[in-house]
Amino acid sequence: MSEDKISMNHGAGGEVMANLISSTILDNITKKSVNGGISLDDLDDGASIPLGDYEIILTTDGHTIDPLFFPGGDIGRISAAGTINDVSVMGAKPLAISNAIIMQEGFPIEDLDKIIKSLNETCEEVDVAVITGDTKVMPQDKIDGIVMVTTGIGIAKKGSVVRDSGLEVGDKIIVTGSLGDHGMSLMSFREGFGFETDLKSDVAPMWNIISKALDIGGVTAMKDPTRGGFANAINEMASKAGVGIVLEQESIPIKEEVHAVSEMLGIDPFEVANEGKVVMGVKADKADEILEAIKNEKYGENAAIIGEVVEGDYVVVNTPIGGERILEAPIADPVPRVC
Repeated sequence: MSEDKISMNHGAGGEVMANLISSTILDNITKKSVNGGISLDDLDDGASIPLGDYEIILTTDGHTIDPLFFPGGDIGRISAAGTINDVSVMGAKPLAISNAIIMQEGFPIEDLDKIIKSLNETCEEVDVAVITGDTKVMPQDKIDGIVMVTTGIGIAKKGSVVRDSGLEVGDKIIVTGSLGDHGMSLMSFREGFGFETDLKSDVAPMWNIISKALDIGGVTAMKDPTRGGFANAINEMASKAGVGIVLEQESIPIKEEVHAVSEMLGIDPFEVANEGKVVMGVKADKADEILEAIKNEKYGENAAIIGEVVEGDYVVVNTPIGGERILEAPIADPVPRVC
């Protein structure tokens, strides 16, 4: 495709998308922050608006899932969870979301009913309200099924917001569960390759897990490893902080089913989207306590300490056979339209 046209890679969360945002979107917007808060230029999971002793955290996300219903969830659950998680990884308590729906003419009302109920149930898990929204219908030849856009709002005490750029040398890296579940489960399901597996999407709201870690203290950085997967998230965190990271491959939780599907398809599970996981940087003296707290929460039973922050410029993975490899950010997500 010509360089002056949008391709699927431009929305896939990797290097291609980052270049588009930097060159076309950021360069054409002048005012990008309010009251000196975290700005659009920071490209964190959300932005902040300082107000007195607090900071309001705001984030927005569009969802174009294929298929709309998949093992472990649907577009309603992922729309709610994805936005709640973007607020949560900023260290803010999520309060409410808005929801805009753009539907194809002829879309089944029964399916819409299921989707909205799923969105509501996901919000109820972490006591988040749905307070406003919008609904539009377009001709069948203009849109495929349904698109949902959710905006989330949360609150944090001033000075307590967690940035994805906050890693420091000596920090430990924690992932809150197994990687690759969402992207690989959707890929095997929608493409109909006939894999016999119980693999399901991990889509879930993460605030209860994150709040436990914040209560203990020592959380220096967090990121929601969605588009571009873990590889994109950990590289972005390291690059923004100007540090290196050493990971232990044997410590990184990946389910056998994910390994099997990824090997059949030739896709690296580190590069596919997760929708119910958090990558955390934590102070070394708090790491074991935080890990124990996470493992005792719903969705956190497979959490693990997987590496540490070092001086350097690269994310390096130590392999089980004694070697090492550099883990780079993907050019684009190899599994499009999964979030």
